[in-house]
Amino acid sequence: MTENETTPHHRVAIIGTGFSGIGMAARLKRAGLKSLVLFERAGDVGGTWRDNTFPGAACDVPSHLYSLSFRLNPGWSRTFSPQAEIQDYLRRVAEEEDVYRHVRFHHTVTGAYWEAGANRWRIETEQGVHTAQFLISACGALADPAIPDLPGLADFEGTVFHSARWNHDHDLTGRNVAVIGTGASAIQFVPQIQKSVGRLDLYQRTPPWIIPKHDRAVTRAENWLFNHVPLAQQVFRKNIYWGRESYVLGFVKYPALMKGVAALAKAHLKRQVSDPGLRAKLVPDFLPGCKRLLLSNDYYPALDQPNVDVITDGVAEIREKSIVAADGTEREVDTIIFGTGFHVTDMPAAKMVHGGDGRSLFDVHGEDLEALNGTTVAGFPNLFLMAGPNTGPGHTSHVFFLEAQMRYIMAALGYAARNGADRLEPLPESQAAYAALMQHKTRDSVWVTGGCDSWYLNDKGRNVTLWPGFSFEYALRTLRFDPHNYRIRWESGSPRGRARPGRGRSSGRRNERREVPA
Repeated sequence: MTENETTPHHRVAIIGTGFSGIGMAARLKRAGLKSLVLFERAGDVGGTWRDNTFPGAACDVPSHLYSLSFRLNPGWSRTFSPQAEIQDYLRRVAEEEDVYRHVRFHHTVTGAYWEAGANRWRIETEQGVHTAQFLISACGALADPAIPDLPGLADFEGTVFHSARWNHDHDLTGRNVAVIGTGASAIQFVPQIQKSVGRLDLYQRTPPWIIPKHDRAVTRAENWLFNHVPLAQQVFRKNIYWGRESYVLGFVKYPALMKGVAALAKAHLKRQVSDPGLRAKLVPDFLPGCKRLLLSNDYYPALDQPNVDVITDGVAEIREKSIVAADGTEREVDTIIFGTGFHVTDMPAAKMVHGGDGRSLFDVHGEDLEALNGTTVAGFPNLFLMAGPNTGPGHTSHVFFLEAQMRYIMAALGYAARNGADRLEPLPESQAAYAALMQHKTRDSVWVTGGCDSWYLNDKGRNVTLWPGFSFEYALRTLRFDPHNYRIRWESGSPRGRARPGRGRSSGRRNERREVPA
């Protein structure tokens, strides 16, 4: 038998089962698609919220904004939802939207290759090969932990792990623990472990700006209202959304406004830390928002405890049972925990997906990835990137951007179905113009002018991570498919006849059930 007879073929294949994978699959199924598969390297859905189980893990976006608009959750227990509740929410959506039966668990994708002659994607997994006409990468930007290459790390005799791969079998009680990194994860788990460890050495390269977190339990009356009057939750959600949109004025439009946020954060620090010397270590030298603005009520008090030492000299060397700081001071430790974030600008998925010439996204773009509308890439037909370049929010829920991408992808697939197109590929000039627009809109933002070096920017100092504007601007831009920006190949027998840039307009508002063939 030939490969075509033995290899499973699908209309759409999705890599990943986090918010983007589950949400995209649910939208496709609602549109009537049956030929669908999702590849998941782990044994459960959830993505980031499956993997990050460190103590204190929670969302820093208000709960009612951090959910799919077509699958609101009226039962959040807190105004900022904890990890376990978000994971349960994603499992519930996958179950109720009948996504599970399309998921292939423990199918790590080792490579995806565009086969131009067959007009399909060949997807190689550890469990076998599949093919698909359209490929959607829903791997996410916070998928693979980043661990710095520190001298001597391989020789350390104690226990080492990253916060995204928390070792729950390792009891920290009474231990000498070193935490390297002071980002969004560290400010959540440090207060939790500080209470039980013997000593905690916190290695801080640059301090983050931290403002109060208005977190509280959702009242019984609120839960009743959200469960029995769905419109009330919609109104509550929209109020949160528009409040968050105002942050853009300081992040992108008028960075000088962030000086007011700095004053708020300094007052928060002064209230919570009594030691003037420690306070001095914790004040950043850049504008708030240049790096991720963090929320916490217990991080500063934890650092003010007698068993915690904040070290700002950096790590020079790791030895068998100790860490040597840049000033030569050696401190004995038996556990090292990395809170050093993830591969973002060099996303691992970019090294996995290959175009028709055999080169991967990373081979072509390196850490300077470009994508039209943050979703499609020239030279990689029928590929859609969820959470692609410049689709990250600096101020609001990432789920809002993911849903905008879902609508755009649905519109693209609907256009292909209605018009007999079997290949969609953005024009290089359209992609380049879009990338130039992103840099133009970013040029005066706090991310570029705020005086810091953040993971938002790549090694060229270019913002390839965040959307430089209001989130509703992105939603409007991706509301309809834009065929004039694409080279489109028409199926055999189609009256369109030959490969050429698209013509005409497409509607994003037709009945989705008629938009995507099974």
